[in-house]
Amino acid sequence: MASGIPLDAGALMSTVLEGILYGLSILLFIGTIWSLTYKRHKQDINLPILVVAVLLLVLSTAHMVVNIVRVEDGLVTNRYEYPDGPSDYFADVSQKTYVIKHLFYVMQTLLADGVVIYRCYVVWQSVWIVVLPILLWCSVAVTGLIAIYSVSQASTGDGIFVKALAQWVTAFFASTIATNLLSSGLLAYRIWIIQRGVSGVHNTSRNTVMPIVRVLVDAAILYSAALLTALILFVSGNNGQDAVVDMAMPIMSIAFYMVLIRIALNKKQHSYVSTQTSISIPRRPVTSEAEQERTQQQYAMKPLQVHVSKFTHQERPSSSKDSMKGTSPTYDV
Repeated sequence: MASGIPLDAGALMSTVLEGILYGLSILLFIGTIWSLTYKRHKQDINLPILVVAVLLLVLSTAHMVVNIVRVEDGLVTNRYEYPDGPSDYFADVSQKTYVIKHLFYVMQTLLADGVVIYRCYVVWQSVWIVVLPILLWCSVAVTGLIAIYSVSQASTGDGIFVKALAQWVTAFFASTIATNLLSSGLLAYRIWIIQRGVSGVHNTSRNTVMPIVRVLVDAAILYSAALLTALILFVSGNNGQDAVVDMAMPIMSIAFYMVLIRIALNKKQHSYVSTQTSISIPRRPVTSEAEQERTQQQYAMKPLQVHVSKFTHQERPSSSKDSMKGTSPTYDV
């Protein structure tokens, strides 16, 4: 038996809260597009990440529209078609709007988790590291699609807490939480390990890399907290899980956008620091030809020697010592 907030009030509240977070995600989307395209040549734009950012916005927008239509149908259009009014409407999982909006949710979850796994692969450069996250991602896809199919085949009046459906929903939430935590943990750990090795030679790497690690951890915690809350509410049979699931849509986009913006700001800050290290020698104005001649004789042209030190991080599986040389690593993830 479901408990907690009434379904009609919960549907209205979840739509309002989702709308607020959706507005924030739009602002971050604009910042993301700016960070990916501002003062960059077309060939320098990370096209796959740009496409993912647009897809996240499209799916979030579609989910928001369907949620608004669902609220209007339940509170206005079909208000008197159910014995108990709007509450019965929102409890009926066989409604097309319910199926469609959760299909969008599953698609966005697969997209967001896939991006985290891709980032993990880019940093580790090893397929074996991401084998388990990929298997968990496949579990998310299977359980999510089966749950959507079960909802589409449900009889009129069936609720989300029906046992045959609830087990797949629970498995879906558990799989996506495990996928996100594992992939984000591996990603942050790898960046931290490389930063710790390089910082012994190049101190500025701590200031340029650690903000990325922190924002990765923050994004993982934000996303996982929403999913864990939804899972706990669902297992306990609380209607509040609908509101949390709806809010999770823009939260996924926000977590993705905040990482990209932080990386872009980190690159600009690193470029600014490098520029500030250049030295300019002021020139004293020469007021006469005699002074100009003496100045030329005193500061005669001499060969200029430039010493360039290149620092890289190399991994040798057979050697116990890492080769650490370096400027701080750049992560285009």
